[in-house]
Amino acid sequence: MHFADSLTQQSKKKSPICVGLDPDLKKLPEGITKDPAGVLAFCKGIIDAVKDIASCVKPQMAYFEVLGWEGMKVFWDVCAYAKLQNLLVIADGKRNDIDSTCEAYADAYLHAGSPIDALTVSPYLGSDGIKPFLERCVKNDKGIFVLVKTSNVSSGELQDLPVGDETVHEHMAQLVEGWGMDALGADSHFSCVGAVVGATYPEELKYLRTLMPHAIILIPGYGAQGGTAADIVSGFVPDGTGAIVNSARGIIFASKGKDWEEAARKAAEKMREELRTILK
Repeated sequence: MHFADSLTQQSKKKSPICVGLDPDLKKLPEGITKDPAGVLAFCKGIIDAVKDIASCVKPQMAYFEVLGWEGMKVFWDVCAYAKLQNLLVIADGKRNDIDSTCEAYADAYLHAGSPIDALTVSPYLGSDGIKPFLERCVKNDKGIFVLVKTSNVSSGELQDLPVGDETVHEHMAQLVEGWGMDALGADSHFSCVGAVVGATYPEELKYLRTLMPHAIILIPGYGAQGGTAADIVSGFVPDGTGAIVNSARGIIFASKGKDWEEAARKAAEKMREELRTILK
């Protein structure tokens, strides 16, 4: 099934929540060893806690890469486990390079048998650094999320620079919309090319939604980074689809005690209710 159709279907069935799997060793809860085995146990526990609430998970690759080859094995094991629990998997690696290297990145993460459904990518090498990913998306029913307006404080140093009558992030949004126009889902009418726009910039999010009517927007920055339900509502289209909202720390580290799995579930349930209220 087309990636955007799958994600939209899951969002309607469960919620538009994306749970970020950011297993920072320094923050792992009581009873979890600070090693690859502990990271695997922790991520599986979070997945079990949220699998019937969230539509997808987003493992942040840096926290696995820092553990070396064992960490990368854990990353793939976590992705495979999430798929078995009927969750879509967005690998947060922000990959990009020149076209020949992008071919290798695209084959590594978006091949037909991969448990990864989508990959975050950086667009700042231009369209030849996007085309290989897009080709695999179309061929293998995968997706990408292109960085457009990120949630970090300094994002404006580049992304807000004026380019004629628009900003860099506004121009990037138009490129994203164009890249995906030949790859729309038959049911959702969204493309396999999504965009990352932070909840910490609600006014920009509102305008960018109008520039990307066919892109699913991945909205980070909810919860621990300060984004609220009111901040993200304009990222959705009128029927309540077209966006997923990521929360990592606010869910996975809701408790550092022995009740961490229960606390994660309760935090996800609370977020689901907040989103339902604002999207009515």
